[in-house]
Amino acid sequence: MVVKKKDAEFEKHLQKIEDPNYQREINRALPPQATPLQITKYQLCKKILGYKLTNNLTREQVAEKIDLSKAETEDILFCEIEKFTLDRLTDYASKLFAPCEIEVVIRENKNLHAQV
Repeated sequence: MVVKKKDAEFEKHLQKIEDPNYQREINRALPPQATPLQITKYQLCKKILGYKLTNNLTREQVAEKIDLSKAETEDILFCEIEKFTLDRLTDYASKLFAPCEIEVVIRENKNLHAQV
């Protein structure tokens, strides 16, 4: 009886994620040729996700800590970087890691010049 219920739940989950229009709960990757802004926003999203995982928090608990809706918090956790400005992501990170210092490091990538 329990096995059939688990099989039915699994089949339902498979149908959901195999739907070509299904877009939730997919961790987005950086686009090819990502800009420094995109990389920075992505790193902030990853840092927030790391905080959630390290502290064993639910999405709702993270949302409460950064004062966002669950849906917006999920956008951060799944790296939907185009939905947020850098200043908003910085503000949310500072709420989680307070007190904290956010540092920007600029390094010249000499390999980029060699490819051009």
